Amino acid sequence: MARFTIYRGFLSMRRHSGSVAILVIACLAVVSEAQTRREIRFPDLPGQRTLKCDFHTHTAFSDGDVWPHVRINEAWREGLDVIAITDHIEYRPHKNDINADHNRPYEIAAARAKELNILVIKGTEITRDTPPGHFNALFLEDINPLDTKDFYEVFNRATAQKAFITWNHPSWLGVERGKWGEAQTRLFEAKQLHAVEICNGDEYYPDGHQSAIERGLPVLGCSDVHRPLSDRPATATEHRTMTLVFAKERSLPAVREALFAGRTVAWYKNQLIGPENLLAPMLAACVEIRPPHHQNKDSAWVEIRNLCELDLTLELGPAGSITRANIPAGATNVVRLSVKALSADGSIACKASNFITAPNTVLQTRLMIATPKPAPTTSPAGI
Repeated sequence: MARFTIYRGFLSMRRHSGSVAILVIACLAVVSEAQTRREIRFPDLPGQRTLKCDFHTHTAFSDGDVWPHVRINEAWREGLDVIAITDHIEYRPHKNDINADHNRPYEIAAARAKELNILVIKGTEITRDTPPGHFNALFLEDINPLDTKDFYEVFNRATAQKAFITWNHPSWLGVERGKWGEAQTRLFEAKQLHAVEICNGDEYYPDGHQSAIERGLPVLGCSDVHRPLSDRPATATEHRTMTLVFAKERSLPAVREALFAGRTVAWYKNQLIGPENLLAPMLAACVEIRPPHHQNKDSAWVEIRNLCELDLTLELGPAGSITRANIPAGATNVVRLSVKALSADGSIACKASNFITAPNTVLQTRLMIATPKPAPTTSPAGI
């Protein structure tokens, strides 16, 4: 297979032959040492932490080009909380140079993760022809038992370890080959398929997204990174594809619980993709609409703050009185609204083109105008 992934200007091919020299790996490790951390701005939701996660990465122990600890350094630098090491079981083109136990890349990564306070998940990629395709098994105790030729037995053994299993990049070889098929149905009915990776690197799979919606499965966005990542500053559209997980706390058990509960949203380019029940409160947390500071009989002027990483595009107000607002990430704009947009309950109708609830469907909700803060009732000390 020759699958190409573009990520921040890198064009990488997943090779089926060749080897990686230890000297090259050592050099890449030095280049990729952790540097200053970039904090990713997505607000927490009530009672839940918003954790930034990448559940699909590769190292030199399969067909990646870096040593496992480099993936941890990159995760720290790019603002992640959680990363999974998911090297292929069946495909190890560097095995003439690196031939080790399947658990070894996780062990190397975990040592570095402790130093940088990154949560690292032991996982693997189950790599078969498409169809049925590729799958990740996460939260494994021991990867070695999954090294078996019997396709369904692999999932039995993963399930015995209470793994969280994802269907990876469904349509990466085309929609026809990436359709939900007999294997997916059998795994789903056996409760051995728990999520669909609908965004992979620079690709979004609407058919896979629809398959997830129809079966109530959570969606993931992952980098599937193979080559070392650039330290070029991220932008709203050029960033690592990842998953936002809404967990009760910042811990691996809490991440696992949130995944099985389906509290995930994919962050892909300048979009958040997921179910309405998660996107609506996230939008509400990302947007602060201040009370009008000027108003006449027709219009009201308000400040709108964007508290997240997206360059937001919003349509505010009812049909016939819509105002379009483009608010860059982390910025505040003054927006002129029709007075007809201001409801008595203090809410405004909103359509958010960056928040995708289904293929070709964007979030429509209502946003509340912030309540004015009361003036202080006492004078500051010393006045």
